[in-house]
Amino acid sequence: MHLSLQRREALWFYLLIAPFLLGFLAFTAGPLFASLYLSLTNYDLVSAPTWVAQANYSRLWGDSFFWKSLRVTTVYTLLSVAPGLLFSLVLALLLNQRVPGMRLFRTIFYLPTVVSGVALAALWQWIFNSEFGLLNYLLWQVVGIDGPLWLGSESWVLPSLSLIALWGVGGTMVIFLAGLQGIPTELYEAAALDGATGLRRLWRITLPLLSPVIFFNLITGIIGAFQVFTTPQVLTKGGPNYASLVYVLYLYQVGFRDFRMGYASALAWVLFAIVLVLTILAFRSSAAWVHYEDEGL
Repeated sequence: MHLSLQRREALWFYLLIAPFLLGFLAFTAGPLFASLYLSLTNYDLVSAPTWVAQANYSRLWGDSFFWKSLRVTTVYTLLSVAPGLLFSLVLALLLNQRVPGMRLFRTIFYLPTVVSGVALAALWQWIFNSEFGLLNYLLWQVVGIDGPLWLGSESWVLPSLSLIALWGVGGTMVIFLAGLQGIPTELYEAAALDGATGLRRLWRITLPLLSPVIFFNLITGIIGAFQVFTTPQVLTKGGPNYASLVYVLYLYQVGFRDFRMGYASALAWVLFAIVLVLTILAFRSSAAWVHYEDEGL
């Protein structure tokens, strides 16, 4: 049978995307809808799921650990996202200068990003050790003060985890750097001729034109902070006294320690809803502070 050119192209199109579609259905869409079904059941990984409708979601209101983990995650997000954005932006501005050896410095600041989560946590476990850790040693030798317990203190554990998050700002820095290099140099030259200072050029040219990149990094930073798991799991297990019980860690404990997979699935969908709402709010606010090049400054 002779096929027309249009039909042959369509056939080749579906054949070429078939591996992706099969993988998406098997490893993304399938588990997604399965978790939605399981969130409406009681399931312990051994027995068959029993239908309980919205009971898992209703149980959340009286779950003190749910609210505790949500508060901890919110505080962690506030402590890590904004400082991470600021630090990575400052690094990108410094590394955007045209001086010899700048490529080497860019590589050095990006390298910590490629370190795996468990290895990174082990490194910081030694740094934050209250008895023989590097940080407390430097505080005693240089400043002459006794350092806190860091990961063993309810007051310091979240600031400590937020400080660890700054270790991986290299990825955000690279995105900022790409945005900075996309700003036309003619704008800076024209502003310099008009007598604008460096700070004014930063405020009136760099930040407005970089605002879409800041917005992107803000969204990904919030999503990443609400999904943090590895460092609290390796370093604190949610302690001391649940002070570092972040949301995903609690979800993991419910699902894979207590084997309440139906309730864990409900927690996962609530997390999805929270991140979705925060993302929508961020997009709504972007009209007031995000400027695109075709809109003018």
